[in-house]
Amino acid sequence: MTVLDRYIVRTILGSVLLVMSVLVILGALLVFIDQQDDIGVGRYTTLGALWFTLLNLPQQVYELLPITALIGALLGLGTLARGSELVVVRATGISTLRLAWAASIAAFILIGVELLLGEVLAPPLQEAAKEQKAFSKFNNISFGGGSGAWVRDGNLILNVARQSGERQFGGMQVFELSPDHRLLAIGHAARATTGANRTWLLSEYSESRFTADQVVAPPPGQRQLQSNVTAGFLGLAVEDPGQLTSRSLLRLIHYLQANSLSAREYLFAFSSRLARTAAILFSVLLAIPFVLGPLRSAGTGTRMMLGGIVGIALFLLQRFIESGTVVFDLNPVVLAWLPTTLLATVTLLLLARAR
Repeated sequence: MTVLDRYIVRTILGSVLLVMSVLVILGALLVFIDQQDDIGVGRYTTLGALWFTLLNLPQQVYELLPITALIGALLGLGTLARGSELVVVRATGISTLRLAWAASIAAFILIGVELLLGEVLAPPLQEAAKEQKAFSKFNNISFGGGSGAWVRDGNLILNVARQSGERQFGGMQVFELSPDHRLLAIGHAARATTGANRTWLLSEYSESRFTADQVVAPPPGQRQLQSNVTAGFLGLAVEDPGQLTSRSLLRLIHYLQANSLSAREYLFAFSSRLARTAAILFSVLLAIPFVLGPLRSAGTGTRMMLGGIVGIALFLLQRFIESGTVVFDLNPVVLAWLPTTLLATVTLLLLARAR
């Protein structure tokens, strides 16, 4: 990497860091303000709300990085253009392609940061934030959400309404089907605890079993249930797909496909993660034709406004496509990559025409 490459990379990364700092401070302030209604409930204090906000910062950085990459690149390269530094560089024979290569180095560093946040830091910290808030507010803790999780394991369909600990679940319903998909039994357990060798211990379990001419209801008791569905998997199944790691999404996709269930929502989330990460590269490169062209002498406010408009447009398009994927049964992989593909097409066309 030459001196010029290091200078451009340092300029872009410095501007991205500056923009990210401003946006993260604003985002953290909004999260902290949103916690005010919960302060005082149970043992949830102002300090707990502050800790909740801090633990959510990596997730905010992860979500904002594609937008801040574009705004930061526009600011950094725009500063070089206004100071005529890019003019001098171009006058020495440095081509637009060579500038794009230097900017790409900065983009790949940002992609590495995005992967570190999205796959290693943000998910566990966000989960820890939810847990500490739940433990502070309630005695009867629920991490599973209101609707719980529906999962299928062979001829068993399980519905888990609440999770009260790492291995403890409550409100589990068990639907047992025959090989020809006839309903054989319906059971309900007040509590379900995971055991060894892929077993569940169902406490206060009551069951209605259907025979040819009657319904048999044995007395309530305990049942040991053999199932490939683990507590860890159920914890994933009730999470928002957009907040899961790529590895967790792949586990869910393989499981759902193996049981002939729809994995469309998780396929979209997985493809969207890949597309959002790739979009960082084209966001940085998009700044080059702008600063060499219409924004060469523009002010900082103009460049920030343009970057914000493009970033918000991509965000809204992604949300619109996400809704269309679920509602209209469209191909999730193709649609997840559509915003990034449009961004890449525009970027490469503008780079080809840049002088």
